[in-house]
Amino acid sequence: MKPFLILQLRPETDASDDEYRSILGKCDLSADRTHRIRVDQEDIPTTLDVTDYSGVIVGGGPGCVSDPADQKDPQEARIEKQILALMPQITERDHPFMGCCYGLGILAKHLGGEVSKARYGEPVGPSVCQMTADGADDPLLAGLDTEFEVFVGHKEAVQGLPPGTVHLLHSAPCPVQMIRHGKNVYATQFHPEADASDFERRIRVYRNHGYFPPDDAERLIGICHNANVTVPGEIMRRFAARYG
Repeated sequence: MKPFLILQLRPETDASDDEYRSILGKCDLSADRTHRIRVDQEDIPTTLDVTDYSGVIVGGGPGCVSDPADQKDPQEARIEKQILALMPQITERDHPFMGCCYGLGILAKHLGGEVSKARYGEPVGPSVCQMTADGADDPLLAGLDTEFEVFVGHKEAVQGLPPGTVHLLHSAPCPVQMIRHGKNVYATQFHPEADASDFERRIRVYRNHGYFPPDDAERLIGICHNANVTVPGEIMRRFAARYG
């Protein structure tokens, strides 16, 4: 049985460890069924072959692919370059992939889609997604509620459907919430691995990163715990079950 490759981009160790535990829990995976690479700390091997893995999961991070090159933090620029270098293997081979938040920006940029901060950024907290007709037929979504809550928090967004992709989920504040390329390459704008407790910890870690006024943290935590976010975790479970 091949492991899943989990690529993490968060330079904050507590946030990265929390995200890793969340991915394992939602995917119903044990650590020994994964190969974890913290790209903030180590390079992705240039010899890496994605077919050695059941699938690839890319977590979120504070970087924005739409930031001008001369304004990117050097570490974030290195992370982005390495993840983008892996994308041709994934899309050309239609290899199972789940990009979470930042992963959507990476996939869209690789495919030639527009990613920017012009429109569709969402504040930290819950949002409501609706399923498209194509979403209702997708193996990861079929039979789920056609409308459900998710957790979001992003400064940039995909401005339109990237070339060659299928639109699966949308929301009023942000039209492109989940897409598929080919049959096996997925990405979401929301965080499918996160529940309310996960988001509480992230709010505390990122309270001074410009996503929200720092004094708003406790109010946002309360909103997250009052939300009903359960379907996104099922999407992650189905992804791991389908490809593992």
